[in-house]
Amino acid sequence: MQTQQQLENLQAIQNPDVAVVTLDSPFKVGDTEITKVEVRKPSVPALKKVRIADILNGDVNAICTLLPLCTSPTLTASQLNSVVDPVDIIQMGGAIITFLQPKSVRAEIALQQ
Repeated sequence: MQTQQQLENLQAIQNPDVAVVTLDSPFKVGDTEITKVEVRKPSVPALKKVRIADILNGDVNAICTLLPLCTSPTLTASQLNSVVDPVDIIQMGGAIITFLQPKSVRAEIALQQ
């Protein structure tokens, strides 16, 4: 039987353009508790909405502009402003920043985890 971490690693290997972020502070949407969010590699149209330099510098406004466009379940601007913990926003932003790195850097980051 595989552990949860092994399953997540297997998923990452299968789709390197999706990162699963386990939230430090889960929140509820209706009756559903959100404990994990999938962050997908942002598309070019999504990136046109922000300055890439702002994303790479960790600008929270830029990250919050992108997250509704590349998360599952889809996070809304209202949720990002009210119920999502800032630590979790930074974790998801880190996933986006990693996606914007060359494959060689991404591979090195993966080895360090």
